[in-house]
Amino acid sequence: MNTINARQLRERYDDGRELAVLDVREEGVYSRDGHLLRVSNVPLSVLELRVRALLPRLATRIVVCDGGEGLAELAARQLIAGGYSDVSILEGGTPAWKAVGGRLYTGVYLPSKAFGEYIQHEDAPREVTATELNDWMKAGKDMVVVDSRPLAEFNRNSIPGAYDCPSAELPYRMPEFVRSSDTTVVVNCGGRTRSIIGAQVLINAGFPNPVYALKDGTQGWKLAGFQLNHGRTEAVPLPSKDGLVWSQQATQRVAQRFGIRRIDAARLDQLRADASRTLYLLDVRNPEEFEQGHVPGAQSAPGGQLVQATDTFIAVRPSIIVLCDNDGIRATMTAAWLVQMGHDEVYVHASDAQTERGEAPLVLLDGAKPCSASVSVAELKTVLTEGKAQVVDFATSLQYREGHIPGAWHAIRSRLAVQLPKLPATSLLVFTAAEEALARLAATDAATLTATPVKVLTGGNAAWRASEGAIETGDERMTGAAEDLSYRALDRKENVEQAMLEYLKWEVELLDAVATDPDFGFKRYA
Repeated sequence: MNTINARQLRERYDDGRELAVLDVREEGVYSRDGHLLRVSNVPLSVLELRVRALLPRLATRIVVCDGGEGLAELAARQLIAGGYSDVSILEGGTPAWKAVGGRLYTGVYLPSKAFGEYIQHEDAPREVTATELNDWMKAGKDMVVVDSRPLAEFNRNSIPGAYDCPSAELPYRMPEFVRSSDTTVVVNCGGRTRSIIGAQVLINAGFPNPVYALKDGTQGWKLAGFQLNHGRTEAVPLPSKDGLVWSQQATQRVAQRFGIRRIDAARLDQLRADASRTLYLLDVRNPEEFEQGHVPGAQSAPGGQLVQATDTFIAVRPSIIVLCDNDGIRATMTAAWLVQMGHDEVYVHASDAQTERGEAPLVLLDGAKPCSASVSVAELKTVLTEGKAQVVDFATSLQYREGHIPGAWHAIRSRLAVQLPKLPATSLLVFTAAEEALARLAATDAATLTATPVKVLTGGNAAWRASEGAIETGDERMTGAAEDLSYRALDRKENVEQAMLEYLKWEVELLDAVATDPDFGFKRYA
């Protein structure tokens, strides 16, 4: 198995050829213990589920790293068995990188978070504090508050009176929604990045209204002593055809400023046929539109989330990125951010030839062996009533806390060898997860670790909920520490205010932290 040292990795970063660096630790460990700047976190526990979409070309140069625990070697073996032909391990992991002067960073989505601070520094969209916004509300100011996060995040917590509108959708939906050019628009997110990006995308588009970013988002609102709403679903509606006239004109202005190029189906076919380059074909519309129809082979990557967490969609640099939608508006707005982030070859493909429907199919890594033994929801209810089975849930620890099958234990697949012996004795183990495929892979692993029969709940947790099965909340019966996830401040169970302050400080200081890193590559456009 190939190994390279930290200095050789630095040479690979600098040689201009395609490279993907994968850190395979669990997200919580990756975030807490520090990682490289230009890296994608693909935990070993979900490697077979994520890597084919993230690394579509099997000949891509790949370097796998960890914190020195030995996970990288396990991941590299799986990648090689799965058909990847150029895989190396970073000798000594992140400690070795640090030992030769390389920088390590805490947190997740680091390039995107730093980019948000870069835009705030360079473009300086106006900000309003939570206290000022509250005063505006009390005074009855003519304004609208829009939350630039996906609806699921908005549903968890939101500013009173706000509407949801993910940031890439703002220039698309807002012109028809806001009737008067005198109405002030305030854009918020959970912290800072999507507030800044959301406000600036409207400004870049030439939106005529006064636009502000809510300083520190919902966390700033909470820290100021104001209450958040929970469970809200109000959203800015999709525009009518007539409502897109201004947006189309704005798209032309943005495309000209940032040099965004459109390609037709013939050119897309040429790019697909080039086996020497990595191509990402990403549909930036909201997931519901994607499922109604999309360009064959595209992956769903809603524009706001693509900018918010670029490293989770794009691991190979340099690579070719084609952003898809039906009319070019949202794709162009998203492309403008990616080129500013330093992605040099970004195209827009607007097409009505959206003949593929539903979610993009999950492509497992070759060699992955999902367990085929299954149990239906009805069968599971029966054996649980009889006390003849133990459920083990491989959803994220946060998903588990928010709701799981009564009596279930939580486990992390990459920790299964240590955590499996902690489970109560039973005559049958039933594995489940938010993603059924993850439970099936974990069940295959478990078969080599225990003599107890293992089956998988068909349809996973979604099927249990659909059957109106009872749900239990809380994080009792954890087989280990909740290190699978980097918890957002508002999702913590204790010291929430301190966590919010630390997180916001981390965001603000990011730009200074990365600005002198050799892999810093943001760009300015006149």
